[in-house]
Amino acid sequence: MAKSRSDRILSTPSSYARRHFLYVQEVGTLESIEPHISRRQNLESFLFFLVISGSGRLYYNGSYHLLKAGDCILIDCRLGYAHESSPDDAWTLMWVHFYGQEAPSFYQLYLEQSYPFLFRPLHLDPFTSAISSLYAVQKEESSLTELISHKLLTELLTSCFLENQRETSLENTIQDKMNLIRTYIETHSTEKISLDELSERFFISKYHLSREYKRIHGITIGQDLTARRISHAKSLLRFSSDSIEEIAIHSGFQDAAYFIKVFKKLEGSTPLEYRKKW
Repeated sequence: MAKSRSDRILSTPSSYARRHFLYVQEVGTLESIEPHISRRQNLESFLFFLVISGSGRLYYNGSYHLLKAGDCILIDCRLGYAHESSPDDAWTLMWVHFYGQEAPSFYQLYLEQSYPFLFRPLHLDPFTSAISSLYAVQKEESSLTELISHKLLTELLTSCFLENQRETSLENTIQDKMNLIRTYIETHSTEKISLDELSERFFISKYHLSREYKRIHGITIGQDLTARRISHAKSLLRFSSDSIEEIAIHSGFQDAAYFIKVFKKLEGSTPLEYRKKW
């Protein structure tokens, strides 16, 4: 029994195409019926494929990567790879193997931008459309097939570049905003600060703010704020004669009891014990 159903076209380029174009080696779709591993190595080819539905995993560049619907992959087959559909969530793929004298240079440029071989585009249409068109062109076999294929492959690679450029720009924007928020927290840590206030001030949802702040800075907003308040309190304990109650208020805590509780949890001693030690 077949382990998959595929609809593919294999193409043999002309000598002119080999010298001057990006050309299709194989293009098609695959619907996995039961798990099986597709494995290649030392293959003079580049592979772009996308997961239409289902899930699976890819072994490439020394590690395994889980794939799911909406993921796109652009890899150098000379390095070797293997992929396998999930046993309980069989996938459907669209793919194209391609090569050409300039293909390694294209891919090297892609890597130099620090773009990932596995990415998840905002819209799949440019990628599914390109592969569908490449398939139709190979099937038609006109005198312009190789020229049109070169154009479509160039557009497909361009879409890969543009999508990852968009992701990089978006990531830089998020990074800048999280840095700005952290600076605000540092400056206003002794004041009353809430997640709602930060959300409104910086025009970002509370959920997105909490998630991205932790992802980028490795600490929650609450943890960051508390650590800064305790640091301020430690300075006052050492270099002022203020009472514990005054230090609690000046450090941004609502009452002395809560301040003492948090201080002891983080420092292992009460504020008064800390002051005596220093």
